Amino acid sequence: MAEHPAYPVGLRLTGRKVVVLGGGQVAQRRLPALIAAGGDILLVSPTATPSVEAMVDAGELTWEKRPYAEGDLADAWYALIATSDTEANTLASAEAERHRVWCVRSDDADAATAWTPATGTSEGVTIAVLTSDARGRDPRHTAAIRDAVVEGLRDGTLVAPHHRTRTPGVALVGGGPGDPDLITVRGRRLLAEADVVITDHLGPRDLLAELPQSVEVIDAAKLPYGRFMAQEAINDALIEHARKGRSVVRLKGGDPFVYGRGMEEVQALAEAGIPCTVVPGISSSISVPGAAGIPVTHRGVAHEFTVVSGHIAPDDERSLVDWPALARLTGTLVILMGVGTIGRVAETLIAHGKSPDTPVALVQEGTTAAQRRVDATLATVAETVVAEEIKPPAVIVIGEVVTVGPNPSK
Repeated sequence: MAEHPAYPVGLRLTGRKVVVLGGGQVAQRRLPALIAAGGDILLVSPTATPSVEAMVDAGELTWEKRPYAEGDLADAWYALIATSDTEANTLASAEAERHRVWCVRSDDADAATAWTPATGTSEGVTIAVLTSDARGRDPRHTAAIRDAVVEGLRDGTLVAPHHRTRTPGVALVGGGPGDPDLITVRGRRLLAEADVVITDHLGPRDLLAELPQSVEVIDAAKLPYGRFMAQEAINDALIEHARKGRSVVRLKGGDPFVYGRGMEEVQALAEAGIPCTVVPGISSSISVPGAAGIPVTHRGVAHEFTVVSGHIAPDDERSLVDWPALARLTGTLVILMGVGTIGRVAETLIAHGKSPDTPVALVQEGTTAAQRRVDATLATVAETVVAEEIKPPAVIVIGEVVTVGPNPSK
């Protein structure tokens, strides 16, 4: 008899009995999707992996600790047969056939009445990939196709331009520390859907080159404004373009709410009655040290880390930082925007008890091709910045964690 392709269908399992035979790795991989589908799940297995046991403990399924027995599939709508006992699997699949229960069998796809596709989701859409017959099934191939489709939908490259859904309003997107691959999937998709992108010099510039020519890209640094009015000009531009019915992305470096003045923009938009979506980003305060081989915490070395803005020096009356308190901490100190003030910062920390020998690392242009790491101590960091010509943007890490791992710059 000629082999026919499988007929794809979506099973609605909410409140319906689902039987899973075997509590091993196959069940561990498949159970989360069955739980998410709302199935009333019965697990029949003498043993289970710790992850499956955790699902049981959470009340997400019922577990009967025993081998398969005739009658287990009665009243089931769907069955996953995945035990290590071939004879039990054969008997269970025969029972499924008699009861007309759709059945997936992990050890013998030919003996099953259903196959599990490689699946993924994007914005409420489920993508399922099946091959044409059981003998030609290659899980790696189907998974690769699924991944390509899901990634294309998420970053907007798979959707034709005239089918893109552009929602008027503003998305405040954290672009990450600089490497274009470190923006979130949601951030990348919103960029692909944008009519207007307002960016600054710390945003991942390489992403802008991927945008269609029809997208208007505005450099926030070049907006016309008077003295001390840069943020107001940005707020006005966001409001102006959103009121014209455009989909606007405000692209920032790192995370919008970590020294990004993102909340000021959210407040301005709220006062103007314009909807705003906030998309968090990977902060340079953690990612840049990590990219340079420095963990901000490490067992037995640092149990806390503190992120400080260094754009205002410790002796400036505008400073809101309790520098004496920071000097007493034993953990890691991460300073952003501190290249110009690090000399005075080091003097202040030493004056309040920090050892002059405390290790310091300066990571310039972190996560990009131009990344450079230079090490010093609190006593030498001021002269090191000058001698090594360290320029912003750079993340400064102070603490014993600097010496924990290998220095990739050496």
